[in-house]
Amino acid sequence: MLLLSLTVNGAKPVTMTTSRWTSTDLPDLSGRVVVVTGASGGLGLQTARVLAGAGARVVLAVRSLDKGQRVAAEISGDTQVRPLDLAELASVRTFADGWEGPIDVLINNAGIMAVPEGRTADGFELQIGTNHLGPFLLTNLLLPSITDRVVTVTSQLHRRAQLDPDDLNWECRKYDKMRAYSDSKLANLLFTFELQRQLSAAGSRLRAVAAHPGVARTNLAKAAGGSSATFDRYFGWLFNDVERGALSIEYAATQDVPGGSYVGPDGLAHLRGYPEVHEPSSAARDPQTAGRLWELSARLTGVEPTIHLTPEPAIDARTEAMR
Repeated sequence: MLLLSLTVNGAKPVTMTTSRWTSTDLPDLSGRVVVVTGASGGLGLQTARVLAGAGARVVLAVRSLDKGQRVAAEISGDTQVRPLDLAELASVRTFADGWEGPIDVLINNAGIMAVPEGRTADGFELQIGTNHLGPFLLTNLLLPSITDRVVTVTSQLHRRAQLDPDDLNWECRKYDKMRAYSDSKLANLLFTFELQRQLSAAGSRLRAVAAHPGVARTNLAKAAGGSSATFDRYFGWLFNDVERGALSIEYAATQDVPGGSYVGPDGLAHLRGYPEVHEPSSAARDPQTAGRLWELSARLTGVEPTIHLTPEPAIDARTEAMR
């Protein structure tokens, strides 16, 4: 919430409350465990910093252990750093195999954007491999340990996607780095909604939620050619800074939103603003494509096509309050 103090005609100031959600509205997260991938910079670092500040124990899952440890040292709160390279399935399996104990929230934040054509260690197109197949495997392997929700970070650019499950790795089409990125972000949404469908079918209280930052001025966007001094000078007001861009992720990770929700900024074209639940593209809600992509992703990553859950214990009052 935001508090505004207004003075009218010299009268005594009147304090008004708006409905805009900010990180000051976070609940006490003491005792909760949150894993954030890609937490050594940008939106992931901001999310980790804010959630740790609210009391959560935050695990920074990062490619560079040295960089992760440097940024973790600057975070106020309980943090742990673990290596994870989503472009290498062996690294994903090592991370999952080494995990012990419950995870309240898994935040699939790590990703790359509009990079030149390349291949992962397992031969997948680099963006679909890093942004979708890696998180897909990580979520499936950690799912028995997750007690509350999975949040996957996507993008409004999913609306430009032309995802082709028959050519997921761009072996037949001429490579287009922005289209490949958009495809991977649509895959994030199809994954989220199919995961929620399977959770609901299994009678699970877990939830899968997607979030996007609008257009946030991060190093990722700059590396993709999305920012320059001149552009920022004239059009920067249209976009979120990192702090506000991360609000959608923080909201999706902590607020009582239904499974299958899509959270993003409330402003013009959902490019900037404060978090709200709104609708993705109709393609993102296509159950046939989602099911087909899930089966293909399971085969490519070597997991069974049906999710595996542990029996759900009775939940305590703190966890219930987060639902």
